[in-house]
Amino acid sequence: MPATAPQDESVSISRYEMIRDALRDSIRQGRAVPGLVLVEAPLAQLFGTSRVPVRQALNLLHEEGLICRFEGRGYLVNPYQQAVEPLRTTLNRQLLGLEPAEELIDVRPLGERVHEELSASVGTCMLFGHYRLDEQLAAEHLNVSRSVVREALMRLRDRGLVEKEPYSQWLAGPLTAQSVNNDYELRCLLEPQALLQSAPTLLRPALQAMHQRIVHVQQGSVPAERAQIERIEHDLHVECLAGLRNQKMAMLIRQCQSQMNIGRILHAALRLSLDEAMLEEHRQVIEALLDGNVERAVDNLRHHLQCARERTLQRLKVLSVLPEPALPAYLIRLS
Repeated sequence: MPATAPQDESVSISRYEMIRDALRDSIRQGRAVPGLVLVEAPLAQLFGTSRVPVRQALNLLHEEGLICRFEGRGYLVNPYQQAVEPLRTTLNRQLLGLEPAEELIDVRPLGERVHEELSASVGTCMLFGHYRLDEQLAAEHLNVSRSVVREALMRLRDRGLVEKEPYSQWLAGPLTAQSVNNDYELRCLLEPQALLQSAPTLLRPALQAMHQRIVHVQQGSVPAERAQIERIEHDLHVECLAGLRNQKMAMLIRQCQSQMNIGRILHAALRLSLDEAMLEEHRQVIEALLDGNVERAVDNLRHHLQCARERTLQRLKVLSVLPEPALPAYLIRLS
């Protein structure tokens, strides 16, 4: 692990949160005038992204009461919940007060952006049923070639999020109680062993940064953002296992970690966080590593995974009563 790992504490937040924060600041500071109509497509172009993260950002702003629905297409800027007339005009960065924030434009390679969009959509749909993903429709939706979509889907297949036999269709889901149990059974066997192998490669400053992220969230006066929770999950279940020498084993671990999507969907749908126990369990693993007690860290990780399985199954029950979210047209429900 590189010596500069502590600097990773300022890791970028999710793109939909970046968009939400930029628009929230613009609305609260009065740069986006009440009544301004916000539409997905122009905003996606401004932020250099597809519509998926824009849609997520607008949903969150709507939940906060900063924008509202109306009879037309899109949302109205309406932070004071007053009667306002729709102001339809061409959206640009100056109108939204985004001119100084050049870094908001997404300059990552096209393949990375497509991979992230497909990962988010697939990770959502698999929690609600069995879906077929149409390559051509995805390419049209994302305005890219089918080869770019196919490459991203192959990466998702390596993570266990989609499956495809030769000459067959791309399929995703469903994530069931049985599949959750199966995945956690493998994780309980593989991740503790991976930590045992990786522990000697972990640098103390990196572990201290991981510990500080947990403490910061635990001591916070407001609920943690989902991006903070996902970063803490990434610390333990990815960074701490990165020294694993057996790459086949590493691939199996990655393929069994799709349950992390459940927390993300619940958080987005209900603003529900059930992460207090998880944070304490993570903290106990990291503190054991900082103490140099690898055996205790391994035992704590195994205990955490056993507890996480039960929490995940409970969350899956909550998801079963939620309405299916709006999904892009390239995802076709099979059952």
